[in-house]
Amino acid sequence: MKPIRIVIADDQMLTREGLRTILDLEDDLEVVALARNGLEACEITEELRPDLVLMDIQMPEMSGIAALKRIKRSCPETSVLILTTFMEDEYIIEGLASGASGYMLKDMESDKMIASIRDTVSGQFILPSAVASRLALRMTRLTEEHDLWQRNSLERIKLTEREKELAQLIIRGLNNREIADELFIAEGTVRNYISSLYGKLGVVDRAQAIVRLQGLI
Repeated sequence: MKPIRIVIADDQMLTREGLRTILDLEDDLEVVALARNGLEACEITEELRPDLVLMDIQMPEMSGIAALKRIKRSCPETSVLILTTFMEDEYIIEGLASGASGYMLKDMESDKMIASIRDTVSGQFILPSAVASRLALRMTRLTEEHDLWQRNSLERIKLTEREKELAQLIIRGLNNREIADELFIAEGTVRNYISSLYGKLGVVDRAQAIVRLQGLI
């Protein structure tokens, strides 16, 4: 069985060497190279095509996030685990959105780190509970901010009585012909009303209009 080939990218020598010492003790893990910055990490990965890169975030020459993006373009088969002490939400979100296979904190116990490396190479996604909690908190905050924005936006929308009638029929799922029959107006007039209503709501189709109207009516 071939060992898991690993590149460690970190600008701190003690971290690089310490991790190599720990990982090389495992029969199924092999540290094939060390990188001092993001640019070196990219060049080494593109040359050696390892199974996994342990990538620090804040490094000279090229940041870990920038290196991650380049590696996922040039070596999509190589997994990248973000290895850092930083818990800022932006680092978590941008790293994961850029194709990282997971996120590991530098103070993680060595046995858990080794297990995470094996799990990553087998296709699992790694997200420690501390990181998951931060991510969940950020998503909750974003949802609350979006809901507040939507409420404020809807409060500024004033519908005429005719538009309110139209809105009720749209929510009920009636098509233009059915709305015209219900309101005893021409179908062309209904289309004009709907076009005007879409403009007020800031939507482009009926599905979006229904969602917006349900919060308004």
